[in-house]
Amino acid sequence: MNSSKMKLSPISFHRIPCFPSRLVRCALLLGCTLLGGRAFAAEGTQAEYVLQPMDMIKVIVFQEPDLERQVRITQDSSVTLPLINKVELKGLTVQQAEEIIRGRYDRDYLVNPQINLTVMEYAKRDVKVLGQVGKAGAVDIPTDRPLRLLDAIALAGGFTRLADRKNVTLTRISPEGTSVTTEINVESILQSKNPDQWVLQQGDVINVPERLL
Repeated sequence: MNSSKMKLSPISFHRIPCFPSRLVRCALLLGCTLLGGRAFAAEGTQAEYVLQPMDMIKVIVFQEPDLERQVRITQDSSVTLPLINKVELKGLTVQQAEEIIRGRYDRDYLVNPQINLTVMEYAKRDVKVLGQVGKAGAVDIPTDRPLRLLDAIALAGGFTRLADRKNVTLTRISPEGTSVTTEINVESILQSKNPDQWVLQQGDVINVPERLL
């Protein structure tokens, strides 16, 4: 091992040979086993998923079983992994997190490490839809696609006959921690060419008021 690389016990490290990335990707896509079947890649459905606090993830380093960890992302969007310690994951997709972790191990401990990150358990994320809808309450945010305003209302049973579609409110907590309420004319959105303009976030509260008769 290069003298610049740190060697710690009890974990034993060795230089991992560099595989052409294109060859590895092809082997994985064809479902082949590579070097005993321990090569990994994020599934397409997960690769673009943005990691959230309280997600449970598994991190595997190819040919380094002592570095494998299953950990829950903390509320500050970080995890602690062997040797590289705290890793910030806020706003990162699965694929981006793999690259960050790979870079950290490659910098000081391993040569061209192959990293696989898998979401084992998704944190529950939802919004509240209240007021004049068929079934007021929580609506889960899907893990594989955005949840839009009109979709959330539909999942909450749709508008009642007394709903005021022109004065729907969306209350959201800003990054600064303040509550911001926006009035939305859903009737106008329904008639527009871009009905999907409002993408919801964890903790949003939609309120559909009763229209004045």
